[in-house]
Amino acid sequence: MAFAPLDPVLHNQLRLAVMSLLVAVDSADFNYLLEKTGATRGNLSVQISKLKEAGYIEVTKTFKDNYPNTSCRVSPAGLSAFEAYVAAIKGYLKT
Repeated sequence: MAFAPLDPVLHNQLRLAVMSLLVAVDSADFNYLLEKTGATRGNLSVQISKLKEAGYIEVTKTFKDNYPNTSCRVSPAGLSAFEAYVAAIKGYLKT
């Protein structure tokens, strides 16, 4: 039996956590993701950038009450990649 390859972008604990949170909501801001993941600001920022570069999330930067606000949402490509990743992991667990 051959195992399905795991997406290297999603096969990272923090990026997977961010994607897991985002697939459950319409969008989430940086502070929400920071609180839920327990990551540092710098690490979360880097991982969001990597997900954005891969085309898995869309990032919108605005201002909210005169403060910068970064909002993230899963892209259609990101949802497909996430679903494929979950299916691949399930394949590993069935053996």
